Amino acid sequence: MPTQYWRSPETIERLNRLERPGFALEFLRRNADYRRDFARTQRQITREGADPETVRSELARRWRLRCRP
Repeated sequence: MPTQYWRSPETIERLNRLERPGFALEFLRRNADYRRDFARTQRQITREGADPETVRSELARRWRLRCRP
């Protein structure tokens, strides 16, 4: 979702209905530091040939993310 829609009434209404995991995801999507770190991680994988599992694990550790199946 483009950032210009983040403050629209429809978006705010959807945010009010989110549970904790959904709210956490929205927080990360709006966090400029996280978005830069995620982009840097993706570049490491695609351009530098880094091991995807390793660099994604490091991203998760930096942001204290826990992914559940």
